[in-house]
Amino acid sequence: MSSSTISWNNPKEVPQVSTKYRNIQTKIPVPESIPLFEELEKQEARSMHGQLPVVWDRAEDFQVFDKYGNCWIDFTSTIFLANSGHSNPRIIAAIKEAADKKLLHTYTFANEYRIEFLKKLIGMTPPYLEKAFLLSAGTEATECALKLMRMYGQSIKPSKIKIISFRGDMHGRTMGAEMLKGDPKSSAWIGYKDPNIHHLTFSYPWDEREFKKDMEELQGKDGFDADDICGFIIEPYQGWAGKLFEKEYIQALAAFAREHGSLVAFDEIQAGFGRTGKLFCYEHYEVEPDLVCVGKALSASLPLSGVLGRKEIMDLPAAGSMSSTHSANPICCAAALANLEEIEGKNLVKESERKGVILHFRLQKLQEKFPEYISYVFGKGLLAALIITNPETRQADGARASRICERAMQKGLLLVHTGRESIKMGPPLTILDEALLEGVAVLGECFEEIKKEDQKAP
Repeated sequence: MSSSTISWNNPKEVPQVSTKYRNIQTKIPVPESIPLFEELEKQEARSMHGQLPVVWDRAEDFQVFDKYGNCWIDFTSTIFLANSGHSNPRIIAAIKEAADKKLLHTYTFANEYRIEFLKKLIGMTPPYLEKAFLLSAGTEATECALKLMRMYGQSIKPSKIKIISFRGDMHGRTMGAEMLKGDPKSSAWIGYKDPNIHHLTFSYPWDEREFKKDMEELQGKDGFDADDICGFIIEPYQGWAGKLFEKEYIQALAAFAREHGSLVAFDEIQAGFGRTGKLFCYEHYEVEPDLVCVGKALSASLPLSGVLGRKEIMDLPAAGSMSSTHSANPICCAAALANLEEIEGKNLVKESERKGVILHFRLQKLQEKFPEYISYVFGKGLLAALIITNPETRQADGARASRICERAMQKGLLLVHTGRESIKMGPPLTILDEALLEGVAVLGECFEEIKKEDQKAP
């Protein structure tokens, strides 16, 4: 078991908690949950595991409940999906209505839910995103974007098939998506590298990058012709760290792409629909992309993803040449339509911006109090990540990040356990200010306790 893994089979006595938004009344993990985790380990591939050992029974708005009497403030939104709140009543009502209509599946035959949802989706996104292609999972969306970029390039000339992405971005788990990530370890199973997918290094404060220099280095390689680039695909913040690009970097990238007739695609699957205080995170960079991949918070519930883009690109594939079995499933579309209505009706994008100011102010105060543990605070809106370092060596410290996540769980706060030196957080955009502040205060208690324990350690 790695140092970043949090055990499910070692229940610990923890102080009981009872506040308006949290309730911890058992050992954590709950002893009665151990047989369930044992069954999962027996029946399910271990690649599905690694998050905090809590067996969810229900989730409502910004709280998660187990069936043993415990309740957590949720700072995960199930990895940035439940932007409009867990079990949103409007979404549930839409799902029930669609199910009661007895229309569970239509493949690509037309249905009114799909039509109404697409009208809403295209109507609320920027005008240059003119059409959509619907799928089930985020990785399908990035694969679709890859295909569309190459089809576009080949429509200009056969050699225009190069794609540029960024090392460390999280584009999915399927073959094309793994290649785009630029992680040799995670893509080793493929057995070969696509020679026409190239990677740039993401810019961090400890490794600042300039787009012009990065491209000059890439163009210096033998046989590399910038006019053969069909597209760039960019995660607008790097997933594991919540770090956004500098605006100038992306603006330089977009200008270069236009100069060389290349497309710009943003993977907004984690970032979209209000998470960073704008409808899409790329809007912080003041650029206009050609393609946008969406998922997760698109429906805030059922499996649905998509690619949005300019119609001349979206219509490159011939009729019937691209589809997915569950594309535009009527119940998923009904849920997603209700979700978009909720985002607009409750002004959740602006709420994310407003609450993000509160969240980041408090996190900056935490960094000031614990600078030996928190080296950086990244993110915007209701997306944040703390980069955790070892107070003695000042090196990245994934084990200590896991300790903090575990301690928070014991206190009634769920954080995103990345398994490395970051702690990510992204509560539902519907979270009450009072609960948001309580969650950050719990996080502060965790740092305080761990600091005291470290000082006592030999």
